[in-house]
Amino acid sequence: MIWQFASRYFRAKKSTNAINIIAWVSVGAIAVGAGALIVILSVFNGFEDLVKSLYSSFYPSVKVAPVSGKIIRLDSVQLSRIATLPGVADYSAVIEEKAVMRYGDEPTIAVLKGVDGHYTRVADLRGKIVRGKFDTGDAEEGYGAIFGLELEGALGVDVEHGLSPVTVYLPRRSATSFTVPEDALNSGIIYPKGTFAIQQEFNSKYVLTNIAFLRKLLELGPDEMSALEISAKPGTNDDQLRNQLQQLLGPGYKVQTRFEQNQSLYAIMQTEKWAVYVLLSFILVIAAFNMIGSLYMLVIEKQKDITILKAMGARQSLIMRIFLAEGLIIAGIGALLGLGLGTAFCLMQQHWGLIRLEGTSFLVDTYPVSIHLMDYVLVMVTIVVIGVLASWYPAKRASREVITLKAT
Repeated sequence: MIWQFASRYFRAKKSTNAINIIAWVSVGAIAVGAGALIVILSVFNGFEDLVKSLYSSFYPSVKVAPVSGKIIRLDSVQLSRIATLPGVADYSAVIEEKAVMRYGDEPTIAVLKGVDGHYTRVADLRGKIVRGKFDTGDAEEGYGAIFGLELEGALGVDVEHGLSPVTVYLPRRSATSFTVPEDALNSGIIYPKGTFAIQQEFNSKYVLTNIAFLRKLLELGPDEMSALEISAKPGTNDDQLRNQLQQLLGPGYKVQTRFEQNQSLYAIMQTEKWAVYVLLSFILVIAAFNMIGSLYMLVIEKQKDITILKAMGARQSLIMRIFLAEGLIIAGIGALLGLGLGTAFCLMQQHWGLIRLEGTSFLVDTYPVSIHLMDYVLVMVTIVVIGVLASWYPAKRASREVITLKAT
C-alpha cells in the first residue's frame, strides 16, 4: 500500500507544474551523478587493470627475499619443498645488483638482473620484447643481455645489428679497499640480444642477463641469490601461498605477494579512486536538495490526502513511510537511468574507443574501461542513503503536521 500511494503521487498530475518539473530535475540530476560515477570508476578500474597487467609482466605472484642484507641461501632441499607446495606453478632464482655499464665512451648505471632458465615461466617478459629476442646466452657462446627500451637508447646499443659487447663493472665481494678501482671491481662483457618495453620505470632501469654471469662477477655460490620469484597456479590465493611459504622457510626470509611488492602504488591508485568517488558524490548531494524541495512541495500539495488518511486511522509512521517511498522512487528512477546510460557509454568505449588519449607515448590509444559489479553496488547504496536522508525531513514534517477537515 505504501508503494502504491507513493507511485500514484509521483505519476499524478499536480496542481502546480513546478512540482513535476522539480521532481524530474531531481531524477535527471541523480541520473547524471550515477552515470558519471559508473563511467569514472570504470575508467579507474581500466587503468588499474592495465597497470597490474604491466607489473605482472615483471613482478612475480610471490617473491622470497632476505629480511636483511642482499643475499639469501636456498639449497636444493628447500627448493624441492617449495616446488611441492600445491599453489606453486614454477620458480626462478634471480640476482639483482647495480652495475656500471660502458658501451662506447659514456658509462651508465643500471640494475643488472640475472635470471635462470625458468624465468620466462614466472614473468611474461617474452611478450614484451619489441626488438631482437629473449636470449641470456651462456658461458660458451657469450652471455646475452635484454635491455629496457629507454636504457637501450641511453647507451646507444643496437640489439639487432650491433656486434660490440657491453662492458659491465661490479664491486668485488672480496675487496677490502676501493682505493684502486682495478682491485675493487670485477668486469665482464655481455652481448645485446633484445629490447623489452613494459613501462618507463622498468625500461630505463633494468638489463636482464644470465644468472651465472652475475654469480661469477659477484663471487656468489650456486645456492645464493637475491630473491626467489614464484609463479602461482591459476586460482591460487596469493596470500595463502605466501603464508605457506613463510611457514616452510621460517622468519629468516621475507615473503611478499605482488600487492605487497608494490603496496605504495596500489595504495595510491585506491586513494585516487576513492577521492574521485567522494567528489562525484557531491553531484548526488546537490540532487538531494532538489528532492527536498520537490517532496516538501508535494507535502503541501497533498495536505488533504494526509488529512483523510489520518482521519481513517493512519499513523504518523505510515504517512512518513509513504513520503520516504516517494523519495526512493525519485532516487531509484534516476539511479536506473544513470546506471543504464553509464553502462552503455562504457560498453561503447570498450568496443569503439569513443574517447582517445592524446599523444603517442601511451601504451593504449583510448581510455581503458573495466566494468566491476561492486561499483554498481556502491553507487546504488550511495543513492539509497542519500535518497533516504533527503526524504527524511519532508516525510517527518508530513507525519507531524496537524491538519483539520473544514466543513463545507
